[in-house]
Amino acid sequence: MRTADPRQGRGSGLLGAVPVTVVLTVLAAALAVSGLAAIGLGPVPIPPADVVSIVGGHLSGTRTAGPYDFIVWDLRAPRVLQGVFAGAGLAVAGLLTQAMVRNPLAEPYVLGLTSGAGVGAVLVLTTFGAGVAGLLTLPLSAFAGAVATALAVFGFSRAHGRIQPGRMVMTGIAVGQMLAGVMSLLVLRDGDADAQRQVLFWILGSLAGAQWPLALTCAAIVLVLVAASATRAGRLNLLVLGDDGAAALGLDAARARAALLVVVALLTGTVVAVSGSIGFIGLIVPNLTRLLVGADHRRALPVTALLGALVIVWSDTAARLVLAPTELPIGILTAAVGVPLFLVVLRRSAAGTVGLS
Repeated sequence: MRTADPRQGRGSGLLGAVPVTVVLTVLAAALAVSGLAAIGLGPVPIPPADVVSIVGGHLSGTRTAGPYDFIVWDLRAPRVLQGVFAGAGLAVAGLLTQAMVRNPLAEPYVLGLTSGAGVGAVLVLTTFGAGVAGLLTLPLSAFAGAVATALAVFGFSRAHGRIQPGRMVMTGIAVGQMLAGVMSLLVLRDGDADAQRQVLFWILGSLAGAQWPLALTCAAIVLVLVAASATRAGRLNLLVLGDDGAAALGLDAARARAALLVVVALLTGTVVAVSGSIGFIGLIVPNLTRLLVGADHRRALPVTALLGALVIVWSDTAARLVLAPTELPIGILTAAVGVPLFLVVLRRSAAGTVGLS
């Protein structure tokens, strides 16, 4: 497996000749501009100067109440912040999952984690109703569902004291299909039309319910987990070599997969808890990243996080604008935009294939 020279920050891929610090700087700048633009766009357009003034005033403690203050700071700013870290979390979770099972088509959905979080949330919505599922009840139930599913997949994936990638994938698919059936049953047996509509919107993903407490909680958890994963990115390069190759280089592959499963479950549970089941991000963004900067996880992981954030920010903005003032579930936009983009980049890539090494 080819890896980047850590001194130069260079590797394979379409941007392999560009130092990774330059790539990250450009992406970070694009994300900052995109965030401010997304706050200003909506059924009520707000001039960029007003957006910068209001956000800067709140951050510096010198805010002055204005006609757009509530829209910018209380409605759109937490939504954009939540979108940034939801996208980063889902994208990194997909990258870690692909390294864990050594399959570029893997993502948290394949391991059943998204379905587990969905069952937890739908259980609350259909049991207590849309009005009772408040600020903390729904996120906590979704988070608990993802963690419980991860524990089940972990338990059934062990064979002779080791976690086997193939067995993990098969277990995750089986558990995920079973939980998807449970979720459908919960929806069908519920007679509350409001709860059913909220369940459908939540299953397809939405940032409409973003609030500062949830956005900041999501940001803190995702930031810690992504940073921790970045410090261990070199070990991911060893893990994709296989158990024997990793062991020859001093890595306990079974223990590494167990740790990765915990991180992926926490990332997925956190994001799904606050934003619903946003599909395709964990599959598309990591593969696009490898096409751009190569398979070395020391380069790919931070780039994946920023790309995932950009995709979600603009997908959510489009979801608010396409049928304004009606809002689309963000999952529809991520599928409609992400899949064609992935196919175009894949077709135009030099190799024409996507791999982990």
